[in-house]
Parts: sequence; C-alpha cells; structure tokens
Amino acid sequence: MRIRVSLLAVALCFVATLSFAADPHMGTWKLNETKSKFAPDSPKNNTVVYEASGDNTKVTVDGTNANGSPLHNEWTGKFDGKDYPVTGDSSQDSRSYKKVNARTLAMTIKKDGKVAQTGRIVVSPDGKSRTVTTTRTDAKGKKSASTAVYDKQ
Repeated sequence: MRIRVSLLAVALCFVATLSFAADPHMGTWKLNETKSKFAPDSPKNNTVVYEASGDNTKVTVDGTNANGSPLHNEWTGKFDGKDYPVTGDSSQDSRSYKKVNARTLAMTIKKDGKVAQTGRIVVSPDGKSRTVTTTRTDAKGKKSASTAVYDKQ
C-alpha cells in the first residue's frame, strides 16, 4: 500500500511540473541578429523575457529603437487576444497575444487604439529558438516587415 501511495505522489508531482513548464514561450530569449532580417528603421528587441506573474504572463523587452537608443517595455496579461497596457514605450499603448496553438502566438500592437503592428511568434519544435515575423505601419502609413530569430537562454 505504501508503495502505491508513493508512486501516486511521484506521478502527481511529475504531472504538476509538466503543466507549469508546458508553455514553450516561457523563459529568456536572446536575438540572433545573424539569422534575423529587419526592415529599415525597425527597433531591435535584443532580449525578451516571458515569465509567470500570478495567473498572468509578464513580457519584458530590452533592445534599441530605430535611432539606436535603448528601449525597455513591459506587458502583463493573458494570451487571450485582449488588449493589455504596455509601459515604457511611447510607440505603443497596448498589446495583445492570442494562442494559435501550443507553439504559436498571434500578436497585435496598438497606438491610440489603432493597430500599429501585427505579428506571429513561433517556437521551434525543439524549443531552442523562436521566430517572430512582424508587419508594422509607421505614423506616415508606410508598411514594413521584419523577421527576428531568437535563441533560448
């Protein structure tokens, strides 16, 4: 009887661990500039961190803007497709993420309620890299596309 209880306890711990570690987006991601292709005047997010924050996810971005000045912004919310505020970045007010499948997120960035950027974030099957493809519309209405590749740290 003790063996069964012990095995059951170990199995439950294993399942609980898997459920918390199951999201492949979580962790620290570093830009692989060699594999990335940026449109002119695009910001570069050098490091992106996804972490649990209660029942939400917190995304912290550090990089450089189009002029080469440092940028830092934070977003906390759920991957439910709803807009949540972004702090620290004057080019965006809100961001939404929506799970497409276990390894893919759709992203929408807004400024003053208007869509400024859309994107797709796909984590590789081995979980070691992710590719972010984005389409931006600048203040003058000009569209541009970029592809950023990140390595998991």
